[in-house]
Amino acid sequence: MTIAGTIESARKIVIKIGSTTLAKPDGTINTAFMEDFAAQCAAMITGGGKHLALVSSGAQVAGVSTLDRWARKTDMNYRQALCAIGQVELMNRWNGAFREHGLHIGQLLFTKEDFNDERRSLNMRNTLFTLVDEGVIPVINENDSVACDEIRIGDNDNLSALTAILWNADALILFSDIDGIYTDNPKTNPSAKLIETVDSIAALRERVTIGKANDFGSGGIATKIEAAEKLCAYGIPLILANGGRDNALASLASGELRGTLFLPEL
Repeated sequence: MTIAGTIESARKIVIKIGSTTLAKPDGTINTAFMEDFAAQCAAMITGGGKHLALVSSGAQVAGVSTLDRWARKTDMNYRQALCAIGQVELMNRWNGAFREHGLHIGQLLFTKEDFNDERRSLNMRNTLFTLVDEGVIPVINENDSVACDEIRIGDNDNLSALTAILWNADALILFSDIDGIYTDNPKTNPSAKLIETVDSIAALRERVTIGKANDFGSGGIATKIEAAEKLCAYGIPLILANGGRDNALASLASGELRGTLFLPEL
């Protein structure tokens, strides 16, 4: 199975956009990217018959764009307040980008507790299905403004995986600032090789060097592998690719863009 083939056969797809993909080099939100990405999603929905749910990082990035005087504050109260401000701006930007194509969005904010509670999980699932059935794109994020360590998922890679499982998705696409899983960090080791297909995560862990997250995002290679482990247990493939490439979503679907495809283990 190829990445393009996986996308073609999938009807319900969860797409995660990382903070590094949404941020410009100065740390503010990249509106041009969001508009272009919304156009690609619209083409898949209206032209390809796909059902999409979007997991969008970037509340803190959007908060910095809106109120940059708090950009360097590290106190947790300020960071959570910044996310509260930024979440509004983030949704406004996504709403405007999708509205250009006649599409509406609906915001969903989750915490770990929501997935662990049977009644909440059922309500979340029902809301997801209702939004998508009515042609509305769910835009999901962790509820960073209220979440503490005890109820935080901690990164949107794992949040995306939990959402895909909850929704019975056919595939999850993680867009990050890397082209996929490499044998080593390609930013520091030019000899690192892209691993295009993974059919054994246990073997992958022995093969790759796992580094740390970058400045903007809360995830890294480790969280992407954790997300793949969750999904593969439910028979859902995961695709990891570079969201900063031109027309990343459309190029993945056409087979022009390379990435890493995690296949469920048989």
